[in-house]
Amino acid sequence: MPNHRYAEYEDEYEDYEAAPEYEEPAPGRGMPRLLSALGGLVLTPIGLSLLAWGGLRQQQLIQATASPSRDAMSIALIAGGAILLLAVAALGAASASGPILGGLIWGVAPGIATLAVPNWGFKLVNMMPKSDIAYGIMDFLFIGGLLGVGFLLIGTGLASALIRRRR
Repeated sequence: MPNHRYAEYEDEYEDYEAAPEYEEPAPGRGMPRLLSALGGLVLTPIGLSLLAWGGLRQQQLIQATASPSRDAMSIALIAGGAILLLAVAALGAASASGPILGGLIWGVAPGIATLAVPNWGFKLVNMMPKSDIAYGIMDFLFIGGLLGVGFLLIGTGLASALIRRRR
Protein backbone atom coordinates (compact mmCIF):
# COMPACT_ATOMS: atom_id res chain seq x y z
CA MET A 1 0.00 0.00 0.00
CA PRO A 2 1.42 3.37 -0.91
CA ASN A 3 2.29 5.81 1.84
CA HIS A 4 1.13 8.94 0.10
CA ARG A 5 -2.27 10.52 0.19
CA TYR A 6 -3.36 9.24 -3.20
CA ALA A 7 -4.95 5.85 -3.45
CA GLU A 8 -3.67 3.15 -5.77
CA TYR A 9 -6.28 4.03 -8.34
CA GLU A 10 -7.18 7.47 -9.48
CA ASP A 11 -10.91 7.12 -8.77
CA GLU A 12 -10.18 6.46 -5.08
CA TYR A 13 -8.54 9.83 -4.54
CA GLU A 14 -8.99 11.02 -0.94
CA ASP A 15 -9.45 14.71 -0.38
CA TYR A 16 -7.85 15.80 2.89
CA GLU A 17 -9.13 18.97 4.48
CA ALA A 18 -6.78 21.55 5.82
CA ALA A 19 -6.62 21.92 9.58
CA PRO A 20 -9.30 24.35 10.77
CA GLU A 21 -8.29 27.82 11.84
CA TYR A 22 -8.12 28.42 15.58
CA GLU A 23 -11.51 29.53 16.90
CA GLU A 24 -12.20 31.21 20.18
CA PRO A 25 -14.13 28.90 22.50
CA ALA A 26 -17.74 29.82 23.01
CA PRO A 27 -18.36 31.74 26.23
CA GLY A 28 -19.57 29.56 29.07
CA ARG A 29 -23.27 29.44 29.86
CA GLY A 30 -22.77 28.30 33.46
CA MET A 31 -22.89 31.67 35.19
CA PRO A 32 -26.00 33.01 33.36
CA ARG A 33 -27.80 29.72 34.08
CA LEU A 34 -26.87 29.85 37.75
CA LEU A 35 -27.88 33.50 38.18
CA SER A 36 -31.14 32.95 36.32
CA ALA A 37 -31.97 29.84 38.36
CA LEU A 38 -31.20 31.57 41.66
CA GLY A 39 -33.21 34.62 40.62
CA GLY A 40 -36.15 32.44 39.65
CA LEU A 41 -36.03 30.48 42.89
CA VAL A 42 -35.73 33.58 45.09
CA LEU A 43 -37.81 36.23 43.28
CA THR A 44 -40.77 34.03 42.33
CA PRO A 45 -42.02 33.28 45.87
CA ILE A 46 -41.52 36.91 46.89
CA GLY A 47 -43.46 38.15 43.86
CA LEU A 48 -46.23 35.61 44.41
CA SER A 49 -46.43 36.52 48.09
CA LEU A 50 -46.72 40.24 47.37
CA LEU A 51 -49.33 39.59 44.71
CA ALA A 52 -51.35 37.32 47.01
CA TRP A 53 -51.08 39.67 49.99
CA GLY A 54 -52.14 42.68 47.95
CA GLY A 55 -55.01 40.69 46.46
CA LEU A 56 -56.20 39.63 49.91
CA ARG A 57 -56.12 43.25 51.12
CA GLN A 58 -58.13 44.32 48.05
CA GLN A 59 -60.61 41.52 48.62
CA GLN A 60 -61.06 42.36 52.28
CA LEU A 61 -61.49 46.07 51.67
CA ILE A 62 -63.50 46.25 48.48
CA GLN A 63 -65.42 42.99 48.17
CA ALA A 64 -66.11 42.32 51.84
CA THR A 65 -67.17 45.85 52.72
CA ALA A 66 -68.57 46.86 49.31
CA SER A 67 -66.43 49.97 49.60
CA PRO A 68 -65.55 51.91 46.45
CA SER A 69 -62.42 53.35 48.10
CA ARG A 70 -58.89 52.44 47.11
CA ASP A 71 -56.19 50.94 49.27
CA ALA A 72 -52.84 52.35 48.15
CA MET A 73 -50.93 49.65 50.06
CA SER A 74 -52.70 46.80 48.30
CA ILE A 75 -52.20 48.44 44.92
CA ALA A 76 -48.49 48.85 45.69
CA LEU A 77 -48.21 45.21 46.82
CA ILE A 78 -49.92 43.92 43.67
CA ALA A 79 -47.76 46.13 41.45
CA GLY A 80 -44.58 45.10 43.28
CA GLY A 81 -45.43 41.42 42.97
CA ALA A 82 -46.22 41.80 39.28
CA ILE A 83 -42.92 43.63 38.68
CA LEU A 84 -40.95 40.90 40.47
CA LEU A 85 -42.67 38.23 38.36
CA LEU A 86 -41.86 40.29 35.28
CA ALA A 87 -38.22 40.30 36.40
CA VAL A 88 -38.32 36.50 36.70
CA ALA A 89 -39.73 36.25 33.19
CA ALA A 90 -37.03 38.65 31.94
CA LEU A 91 -34.37 36.35 33.42
CA GLY A 92 -35.27 34.09 30.52
CA ALA A 93 -33.09 36.36 28.37
CA ALA A 94 -30.05 35.07 30.28
CA SER A 95 -31.24 31.49 30.67
CA ALA A 96 -34.53 29.64 30.60
CA SER A 97 -33.71 27.95 33.91
CA GLY A 98 -34.95 30.86 36.08
CA PRO A 99 -38.52 31.14 34.81
CA ILE A 100 -38.86 27.37 34.40
CA LEU A 101 -37.61 26.51 37.90
CA GLY A 102 -39.51 29.34 39.56
CA GLY A 103 -42.72 28.45 37.76
CA LEU A 104 -42.40 24.73 38.35
CA ILE A 105 -41.41 24.81 42.03
CA TRP A 106 -43.48 27.75 43.26
CA GLY A 107 -46.49 27.55 40.96
CA VAL A 108 -47.15 24.34 39.09
CA ALA A 109 -46.09 21.80 41.74
CA PRO A 110 -48.18 23.26 44.59
CA GLY A 111 -51.06 23.99 42.21
CA ILE A 112 -51.23 20.43 40.86
CA ALA A 113 -50.77 18.97 44.34
CA THR A 114 -53.70 21.05 45.59
CA LEU A 115 -55.89 20.07 42.66
CA ALA A 116 -55.06 16.40 43.16
CA VAL A 117 -55.40 16.34 46.95
CA PRO A 118 -56.89 19.57 48.37
CA ASN A 119 -55.77 18.63 51.88
CA TRP A 120 -52.16 19.00 50.69
CA GLY A 121 -52.87 22.64 49.91
CA PHE A 122 -53.86 23.25 53.50
CA LYS A 123 -50.76 21.40 54.71
CA LEU A 124 -48.53 23.51 52.41
CA VAL A 125 -50.01 26.75 53.68
CA ASN A 126 -49.84 25.59 57.31
CA MET A 127 -46.05 25.34 56.91
CA MET A 128 -46.01 29.13 56.65
CA PRO A 129 -46.31 31.39 59.70
CA LYS A 130 -49.87 32.58 60.21
CA SER A 131 -50.19 35.96 58.56
CA ASP A 132 -52.11 37.83 55.89
CA ILE A 133 -49.53 36.59 53.39
CA ALA A 134 -50.33 32.95 54.23
CA TYR A 135 -54.06 33.61 53.88
CA GLY A 136 -53.48 35.39 50.58
CA ILE A 137 -51.35 32.51 49.30
CA MET A 138 -54.08 30.06 50.34
CA ASP A 139 -56.69 32.02 48.38
CA PHE A 140 -54.36 32.31 45.39
CA LEU A 141 -53.54 28.60 45.61
CA PHE A 142 -57.13 27.39 45.75
CA ILE A 143 -58.42 29.61 42.96
CA GLY A 144 -55.67 28.33 40.65
CA GLY A 145 -53.64 31.53 40.58
CA LEU A 146 -50.36 29.84 41.52
CA LEU A 147 -50.92 27.17 38.89
CA GLY A 148 -51.65 29.77 36.20
CA VAL A 149 -48.65 31.96 37.05
CA GLY A 150 -46.43 28.86 37.20
CA PHE A 151 -47.47 27.76 33.72
CA LEU A 152 -46.96 31.28 32.37
CA LEU A 153 -43.42 31.39 33.77
CA ILE A 154 -42.63 27.95 32.34
CA GLY A 155 -43.99 29.08 28.98
CA THR A 156 -41.80 32.18 29.11
CA GLY A 157 -38.73 30.05 29.83
CA LEU A 158 -39.53 27.60 27.03
CA ALA A 159 -40.14 30.42 24.56
CA SER A 160 -36.82 32.07 25.41
CA ALA A 161 -35.02 28.72 25.05
CA LEU A 162 -36.59 28.13 21.62
CA ILE A 163 -35.67 31.62 20.45
CA ARG A 164 -32.10 31.17 21.67
CA ARG A 165 -31.86 27.84 19.84
CA ARG A 166 -32.98 29.40 16.53
CA ARG A 167 -30.14 31.94 16.53
